[in-house]
Amino acid sequence: MTESPRRTPPASAFAALHHAEEPLLLPNAWDYASARALAGQGFRAVATTSLGVAAVAGLPDAAAATREETLRLAFVLGSAPLLLSVDAEAGFGDDPDEVAEFARELYAVGVAGINLEDGLGPAGRLAAKISAVKRAVPGLFVNARTDTHWLGDGDTADTLARLDAYQRAGADGVFVPGLIDPRRIAALVRHLDVPLNVLYSPAGPSVRELADAGARRISLGSLLYRRALGAALQAATDIRAGRSPEGVTPSYGDVAGLLPPPG
Repeated sequence: MTESPRRTPPASAFAALHHAEEPLLLPNAWDYASARALAGQGFRAVATTSLGVAAVAGLPDAAAATREETLRLAFVLGSAPLLLSVDAEAGFGDDPDEVAEFARELYAVGVAGINLEDGLGPAGRLAAKISAVKRAVPGLFVNARTDTHWLGDGDTADTLARLDAYQRAGADGVFVPGLIDPRRIAALVRHLDVPLNVLYSPAGPSVRELADAGARRISLGSLLYRRALGAALQAATDIRAGRSPEGVTPSYGDVAGLLPPPG
């Protein structure tokens, strides 16, 4: 009897995408249907967006308010045919052990990666959370985000010091949203031992230019959610003005087909 080939663990498969020939273009979903639809377009990995999850739930973003909503979404997506990374803000708490327990819950339902941010707080605080998560679930891909370019002035020395601390703590990748200058990206990559994640901006360099600079993961963040909201508003105002809405409109059956069966 021939044995079935062993399935690569989700976290290992997700980590491998950061070291492939082409960088990982990672779209961010805000609910079950958006994640399944993106996977249906051939994206092997999908992340969540904290802004989108918070907006759907009617809760503030970046305020540790969406722990349960994030976990619930991870639970329903964990068994879906996609590799899932979860935006967990700052871990929904300051206690490293509580953050590690949350990461353990994510991993248990099939999540491959977690994104943790420093919010420009003390680097040691996020480093302690990273260490706790890696002790609890060594296989989970931890992407450590610093907000030096997102909330701060982009100081190079501060950015390097923070990323170095996160690497030493065990981060598998680092994320610097707001950094879009290809020359600065290339300079930063030369100082790193782990893959660099950047955030795509429609007003910034192309995906190809970011890849050529050395970025190994390119996230879309809340862009898709904001575009979807903008398209809905545009359609509503077009209809009110007597115009037919433009753009792609999935059918009722298309969307219903993305959802899990009843029962």
